[in-house]
Amino acid sequence: MLKRKLLAIGLLASAVVGAGCAAQNGNRSTGQALDDTGTTARVKAALIDNPTTKARDIHVETNRGTVQLAGFVDSQAEKSEASRVAKSVNGVQSVQNELKVQPANRTAGEVVDDAMITGKVKAALIGDSRTKASQIDVNTKEGIVELGGFVDSPQAKAAAVEVAEKVNGVRSVRNSLAVK
Repeated sequence: MLKRKLLAIGLLASAVVGAGCAAQNGNRSTGQALDDTGTTARVKAALIDNPTTKARDIHVETNRGTVQLAGFVDSQAEKSEASRVAKSVNGVQSVQNELKVQPANRTAGEVVDDAMITGKVKAALIGDSRTKASQIDVNTKEGIVELGGFVDSPQAKAAAVEVAEKVNGVRSVRNSLAVK
């Protein structure tokens, strides 16, 4: 219980800082950004509490009450449960479930390789002037990169895919980005 409370406090603290930054980009008011960040934190906490969902593998973003779930899960049941949990959270208006089902039977080396690819993709996104890396979640499993989050334009969405595809070790890219 203490672990959950500390995690919730940490999520809320990062949410407040992130909300201020999000509000400055002109897309949402500070109030909207705070509401969305609080919703993200509550959804993440609910996923952590649920024994079926592996919250560490599920990335959560919220934009104007729409929650996007991205990442990889082991089964269709886990994907469905993640949607159900997210929809039950106060402040959630709708859920975009972009989770991909990919059973986990990876070696430690494969997990490390995927983490390296994720890092390279994030670095490439940071280095590309067409993308705002802070808007893009990157998840990798077996060399398959999934991009999630909310971006400002269709051009930014296309640029993110282009950047990710050029990274060494990427087998394919799944684009779950949504335009705000």
